[in-house]
Amino acid sequence: MPDIDDRPGLGTTGPVDIDESAALDTYSRTVIAVAERLLPSVASLRHGRGNGSAVILSGDGLLLTSAHVVANGRIGAAVFHDGAELPYELVGADRLSDLAVVRVAAAGAGLPRAELGDAGRLRVGQLVVAVGSPLGYAGSVSAGVVSALGRSLPAVDGRRARIVEGVIQTDAALHPGNSGGALATNDARVVGINTAVVGPGIGQGLGMAIPLDATTNAIIGALIAHGRVHRAELGLTGGSRALPPRMADRLGRRRGVEVTGVVEGGPAARAGMRPEDIVVALGGRPVQAISDMQRLLTGEVAGHTLDAEVVRGGDLLKLPVVPRAL
Repeated sequence: MPDIDDRPGLGTTGPVDIDESAALDTYSRTVIAVAERLLPSVASLRHGRGNGSAVILSGDGLLLTSAHVVANGRIGAAVFHDGAELPYELVGADRLSDLAVVRVAAAGAGLPRAELGDAGRLRVGQLVVAVGSPLGYAGSVSAGVVSALGRSLPAVDGRRARIVEGVIQTDAALHPGNSGGALATNDARVVGINTAVVGPGIGQGLGMAIPLDATTNAIIGALIAHGRVHRAELGLTGGSRALPPRMADRLGRRRGVEVTGVVEGGPAARAGMRPEDIVVALGGRPVQAISDMQRLLTGEVAGHTLDAEVVRGGDLLKLPVVPRAL
C-alpha cells in the first residue's frame, strides 16, 4: 500500500490539477449562472439622502425599485454593472405597496432588462438569489431559500395604512441598500423586490421581498401609465377567519374576513357592518382574506354601490356598501 502522502490530492507532493467545472457543485453553478445573467440588469440608485437598488424593467430606461428608496429624492443617479452612470427621475411611487418606477435618461436605451417571474409559483425551501447594493457595495450577490410565503407587511403613507399581503420571506442575506433589488429564482427570473430587513442587529436571515404577481404587476402598470395607484376603501380592519361549519357547507368555502374594527362614519359603518361580522363576498366576488378585499377595492369602484355578503350569527346578510376613494 502506498504511503498516504503519495496519494493524489492527499499528500504534500504538490497541487493536483482539477478541472474547475468539476470542482463546482450544482448549487454553486446555479448561483453563478443567476448572478452572471442578472447582475447587468440590476442598478444602484444614489441620491442626496441615501441609496438603494433597482431592477431594469425595459430597455428604454424604466427601472423598478422600492418606494422608500426614492421617498426623499425624485431625482438621482443610477449606476450600472458596467460602471455607466445615468441620471434618473421618478415616474411614480406607491408607498402602500412599497413599489416605485424611475426612468433614466434617453442615453439608457438598450439596457439589459430583467426577466420577471411569477411569485405565485414559489415554494417554501426553493433556492433564491438576491442581487443589489447592500451598504453601497454595488453588484453584491447572496443566496438562500424561500423561508416562508404569504407574510404580511404593514405599509404607511402619511395617515393611510395598508397591509401588503403575500410577502416573501427569505434567509438570503439582505442589508440596507438591498431594498429595490432583485430576488430571483434559479432561472434568473425576478420574483420579488427586496424591501426589508427585520430588526437592526437581529435581521440576519430574515429578509422580506414584495412579490411580483398579477396584483403587483397591475400596480407597476398603473405607476408607469399614471404615476400613481388609485384605490378605494371600506373603512374597516379585519383578518381571515374560518366560517361556522354549516355556513361553510352552504357557501362551499371555508373562510371569510372577520371585521375587527369599523371606522366611524366610513363606508362600512354607513352600510351597517359591525365587529365580528364575517365578510364572505364583495360585489359578487368571494372574499376569504384581506388580500382578496384589497384586490377588489380598485379606484374604479369608489363611489359605486357594491353588495357585501356578511355572516352575522347564523344569518347571511346582504349589505349595500359604497367604497370611498383612498
